[in-house]
Amino acid sequence: MTTKQTGAYYPAGTVDEFLPRIGRVVEIEDEQLAVFRTSDGTIYAADNHNPHPKGGPLAEGIVSGHYLYDPLYDWKIDLTTGQVQAPDTGQVKMYPVKVENEQVWIAV
Repeated sequence: MTTKQTGAYYPAGTVDEFLPRIGRVVEIEDEQLAVFRTSDGTIYAADNHNPHPKGGPLAEGIVSGHYLYDPLYDWKIDLTTGQVQAPDTGQVKMYPVKVENEQVWIAV
C-alpha cells in the first residue's frame, strides 16, 4: 500500500522550462497537471482536465494575462482561482506553486 503525502511540494522543473503563455503537462503523484507561465512570470498549476461536461485537456489552452482560454470550448478560466468565467460555469482544481532558486515546486 502506498500513501500520498498531502500538501507536499514536488519539483516540476526550472522556470526556464516553462515558456510564457504556453502550457506544459507535468505528472506528479499520478496527477496530470497543466502548468502555465504568464507573461509577467507567474506560474500556475491546474488539473489538466476541462470542467466542461465533455472534458478535454487544458494544457493546450491559450493564456492571456491571468486567464486561460481552453482549447476546445473557449471557456475563460481565471488562473488565480480556477473559476470558469460567465456565461459558463465550473471550477478547475488549482495547485499551490512556489519558486525557489529558479526551481518550480508544486504541491499535490
